[in-house]
Amino acid sequence: MRGARKRLCSALLLAYGLFSLYAAYTVFLRPRRPAALRPPHKDRRGPRDIDHVSLGNEEWNPWEADEKNEQIASQQRYENNIKMIKNARSHLEQTNLRVQIWGKAAIGLYLWQHIFDGHLEPADVTAPWREGSQKAGKTYFSFITGPSVVPGYFSVEAENVVLVLNGREKAKITYATQWLHYAQTLIQTHKIQHVAVVLLGNEQCNNEWIQPYLKRHGGFVNLLFVTYDYALVNEEDIFQWPLGVATYRNFPVVEPSWSMLHDPRSYLCNFLGTVYKNSSRETLMEILKQDGLDKLCWIAAREQWQPQETNESFKNYQDALLQSDLTLCPVGINTECYRIYEACSYGSLPVIEDVMTPGDCGNSSMYHSAPLQLLKTMGAPFIFIKNWKELPAVLEKEKKMSLQEKIQRRKKLIEWYQNFKAWMRQKFINTLENSFLPSDKG
Repeated sequence: MRGARKRLCSALLLAYGLFSLYAAYTVFLRPRRPAALRPPHKDRRGPRDIDHVSLGNEEWNPWEADEKNEQIASQQRYENNIKMIKNARSHLEQTNLRVQIWGKAAIGLYLWQHIFDGHLEPADVTAPWREGSQKAGKTYFSFITGPSVVPGYFSVEAENVVLVLNGREKAKITYATQWLHYAQTLIQTHKIQHVAVVLLGNEQCNNEWIQPYLKRHGGFVNLLFVTYDYALVNEEDIFQWPLGVATYRNFPVVEPSWSMLHDPRSYLCNFLGTVYKNSSRETLMEILKQDGLDKLCWIAAREQWQPQETNESFKNYQDALLQSDLTLCPVGINTECYRIYEACSYGSLPVIEDVMTPGDCGNSSMYHSAPLQLLKTMGAPFIFIKNWKELPAVLEKEKKMSLQEKIQRRKKLIEWYQNFKAWMRQKFINTLENSFLPSDKG
């Protein structure tokens, strides 16, 4: 009896399964055939019968209404997305800034390649025309440089221009003013709307010549970024800019390596440079010779400054930075020098002679820690000394440091320098956007 029940239950389950498969086939898989045409017949119920007959002749799909609703909803979502993309593009076109940078001083390469981490094509540094571009923040930047970039002989591709100029000496200022007059003509003819200047300033901060071009004095230059401790820096339209590395000598963008950070270095310190008569550099040389300190450091002094390096002298300089724990940075005409930033690139801690040099540089209304107020404000982890007589004690302390302590210091220095460049980049972008973009305030 029990076996018969079992067989009966199995037969029922099998029949149910077959029916379910047939129903699924009928609903989902079997191709639909058009309903047979029937002659229309009249009935008192009128038009409703036509609908009824029509419905009766179609295959019934219980999900058909849901499928149609989903198709409608999907189409609506697609149209909404297209509309949103169009609105976003429209918004970007309204708010995005296009800025063309004209690099007519070597400091422009520090701005583009070191601060912005931008690339240039062609890579050949002797090419007459080099260019690059990138998007940053709300702004699309393009950069052009080289001797072929001449006023009136290139395409002005943006209404906002950053002009990079050299104002260090009289001949350079004459050349810079030609570019300013060209930019002024473009402003007057409505070819461009805004101008900012990045200026390699005079080492004694004699930059009065640029003042009449500033908008605050009736000129057309909206913003000025200037090197050295210029006393007129106000963080409103005049900003201090770092001197950077000697790009005119093709100092490269240095990528930190494991060995740069971790390997022991052969020398406690280095100084490769010009020793001017009656300068503190002569004092430095005398102190290094005492007690044989010059044997612990890589020292190569010369009596006359050379604007260009030979391949050999440049390689020696890079090797000295890479093989020294400290880089000695005596003052020249100004306290700030390329050597500071070049040492940071290789993880060699700058030892800086922290004294003001003659001239008009000094504290501004915003900063009160000159010299090197920009670097100090950014918390540069350097060694600052007032007199080179302090150096023997510094080197004695250096001898006692373990390799692990030096590794940590190198990491901290390189990290600080990378953050410093990133901060300068963001400040530069924000300043341009705040000045050049229309305000949202009603």
